Amino acid sequence: MKSVKSLLALGMAALLSSTVANAAENLTGETASPGGAIHLSMKHLAEVAAEKGVANIQVADGQTLTNSIQNVAEGKTDVAGTPYILPFLLAKGRGPYSKLGAEKGAELASNLRALYPVTLGIFTLYAYDSKGLKGWGDLKDRTIYNGPPRGAALTNARSVIQLVTGLKDGAGYKGVQVNWGQAGKTISDGSADAMVLPTLFPDSRVTQGLASGNMTVWSTPKDKFESEGFQKYLRAPGSAPFTVPLKEAVQAEGVTIKSEDGLFRGLATVGGDIVNKNMSFDLAKALTKAHIDTLDRLKAKAPFAAQAGYGIVDSVRSGMCGANPLKYHPGAVAAWEEAGFKIDDCAKP
Repeated sequence: MKSVKSLLALGMAALLSSTVANAAENLTGETASPGGAIHLSMKHLAEVAAEKGVANIQVADGQTLTNSIQNVAEGKTDVAGTPYILPFLLAKGRGPYSKLGAEKGAELASNLRALYPVTLGIFTLYAYDSKGLKGWGDLKDRTIYNGPPRGAALTNARSVIQLVTGLKDGAGYKGVQVNWGQAGKTISDGSADAMVLPTLFPDSRVTQGLASGNMTVWSTPKDKFESEGFQKYLRAPGSAPFTVPLKEAVQAEGVTIKSEDGLFRGLATVGGDIVNKNMSFDLAKALTKAHIDTLDRLKAKAPFAAQAGYGIVDSVRSGMCGANPLKYHPGAVAAWEEAGFKIDDCAKP
């Protein structure tokens, strides 16, 4: 018969073992500036992961996500938000990663794994009613604010305009580019006749701009959206088709939404929160499960969250597979499938 002292020792060892096993991890996270879908998903993850004893995530926001995903790939940061165009560019050693080269870029990109998807914005045309714009067919010789001086948003905006209207920046219209920090001022001061920018429903920049007058937002025309060229572009890395009933394309009072039928259509910029492939199966699964289990809370946290792609793991609508080299972490796959969601084989590692 064991002594009382021995039994106490065994009990303490078991308690300590259980405590260690259930102890929250200390993790670092990086995300974009407040106000968008990718920032909200990360802040929510930090909140619910702490609540569930999974992890304490120290989040740095306002980061340049180009750098953030490289930090994850190199093991310097645990979790980061990204538009999916960045892992593609990293894998090819192109754009902001050209100095790394294709070989090093591909090596780093192979270290990245996704936990869950996010829709960052849908490219739309909008303008103040005072400008008298009649829609996509009225952009010739107009001045259009189409994004920051460089990056994926500008490339997408120019491409969408060209695919819909045939017009090129600098030829058919005058493009205006300013950094996101100056976006609100550029919209409200009327220096541009129209804006083609990634938008949420409702969108904070549109809402702020209403202080200077009522606006109209136009859906991508159905025939252009369904054209071969536009459909091909929708399959580009970091892009996905977005359609929603017009009644759900909600903006603030003072905004008119226009479409030729009952659907709002557009090109969505898609992404997600990602981790290094070396994150343990159990931790990646627990983080993803915390996200899945609280999707209703997440969608209730901001007016735009219902249309931000949370919980949509369909490979087309979430931008996975195809030319996108990113795969889900095995732990994330397990969490999604155990929750009853289907993860396509092409998105599995």
